[in-house]
Amino acid sequence: MEALACSFHLLLALMVPAASTDAGIPALVHDSWTDFWLLRFFYNIAGYATIAIPGFLLIQYFKRRNYLETGSGICFPLVKSCVFGSELKSLHSEATSSSVQNEATDPSTTKQVLRLLFCAAGLQASYLTWGVLQERVMTRTYGATDSSPGEKFKDSQFLVFMNRILAFTVAGLYCALIKQPRHSAPMYKYSFASLSNILSSWCQYEALKYISFPTQVLAKASKVIPVMLMGKLVSRKTYEYWEYFTAALISAGVSMFLLSNSAGKHPSTVTTFSGLLILAGYIIFDSFTSNWQDSLFKYKMSSVQMMFGVNLFSCLFTLGSLLEQGALLESVRFMAQHPDFAVHAALLSVCSAFGQLFIFYTINRFGAAVFTIIMTLRQAFAILLSCLIYGHAITVVGGLGVAVVFLALFLRVYARSRMKRRSRKSLSEGAVQKV
Repeated sequence: MEALACSFHLLLALMVPAASTDAGIPALVHDSWTDFWLLRFFYNIAGYATIAIPGFLLIQYFKRRNYLETGSGICFPLVKSCVFGSELKSLHSEATSSSVQNEATDPSTTKQVLRLLFCAAGLQASYLTWGVLQERVMTRTYGATDSSPGEKFKDSQFLVFMNRILAFTVAGLYCALIKQPRHSAPMYKYSFASLSNILSSWCQYEALKYISFPTQVLAKASKVIPVMLMGKLVSRKTYEYWEYFTAALISAGVSMFLLSNSAGKHPSTVTTFSGLLILAGYIIFDSFTSNWQDSLFKYKMSSVQMMFGVNLFSCLFTLGSLLEQGALLESVRFMAQHPDFAVHAALLSVCSAFGQLFIFYTINRFGAAVFTIIMTLRQAFAILLSCLIYGHAITVVGGLGVAVVFLALFLRVYARSRMKRRSRKSLSEGAVQKV
């Protein structure tokens, strides 16, 4: 029994934040049950299930009743929109490509350059500020005095709710003020991307309790590796040699960074077992979100309509879960006691909402390659800012690993853009030959 108890304490020591280990085993066990990330994760899932399961059953009921043909009354338009949609599909890629093509033919080079600078500045300002605030909120205390160490804000789900409700409001106003394509997708289909999106966001906030911000940024930059593995195993996809080469470079750079920091045992860069699990969850949920959204774009919709639909369900899920757990009032109480936290949470939401608008605008105007370059630079600047503001120590080997990762990312963007230009050139030459 003693051996079992020791093993249990060791497991808790691996899966709770390092700060709680200072108080010894009894305090550790208490903290682990009151602030255990895996329990909070399942509590959140249970809260979402109380909304998702009745909704699923209701959708199945309307479909079995063939409500689209037999239904009537005041609720018919609402049920039709939520469950059936208009089933009008189009290729989103064609709309996007035509938008980029029209912009490319703009004769004003100066206007194009200024617009690109505007997009780059907006993305950098939004997401660099968001990254700095995210680390401040999740890793630092509020209300610290000479006699009190202060307290940390612990509920990542409340921050997700704050971000989503402002994004929902901004997208709704945008759709109301600017004419959008006729919406045709069944509304319930947004809920799948919404669930995975809020879970990935929760993992992103929660991971900062167990790992450093530079480690999180590098882990997000290395998402290409599991995506390639899943594509190879599940979809039997084939990849070019440069894709394997850059994936190997990313893996080597991340390994150099993690091993060098683990050897130094610096508190701000130690990666725990929980941190690795949460990051894995982030990568899985985020990958599903992007793939599901790609499938939704087969319907005729704009990116802002996508933003509105996904954030609508995100608000419903997170608000319902917070109310069921009693965490909403607790978070509001914390906000009232610490006005600086309220300011930080509000700025986080503003940066997240407007950052999404800049993402959609940049991709529509300049394409995915330019957007990827801007965001890759943002990740590098985010690591630099985090080290300067919060004092993360990175060794020479770790810094070299960071450089290798971003070099590999730029090589991927360059190689992909060359491949696309080559394919477009061959298509145009083939069209000329046919003429």
